[in-house]
Amino acid sequence: MAISKALIASLLISLLVLQLVQADLENSQTKDGYAKKIDCGSACQARCRLSRRPRLCHRACGTCCSRCQCVPPGTYGNYDKCECYASLTTHGGRRKCP
Repeated sequence: MAISKALIASLLISLLVLQLVQADLENSQTKDGYAKKIDCGSACQARCRLSRRPRLCHRACGTCCSRCQCVPPGTYGNYDKCECYASLTTHGGRRKCP
């Protein structure tokens, strides 16, 4: 009897977890099934606002944003918030994204 109660409780918990995961997936996708697109122009403008070379920064950021669909917050660093953005490199092995 105790085993069946534990089995029922574990099934209910697993169903609850599955519902939460499904709701999270639905929130992260648009109606057509693709991930939400961000406004790269405004995100890169915020990222490059303090750059010494704003045109170059904005161009590189725009390329990275269009590939990754994310831009780290702030004007520098925070690469841990956007793994794809941090992983893009130039042919010389330097970071491509500002």
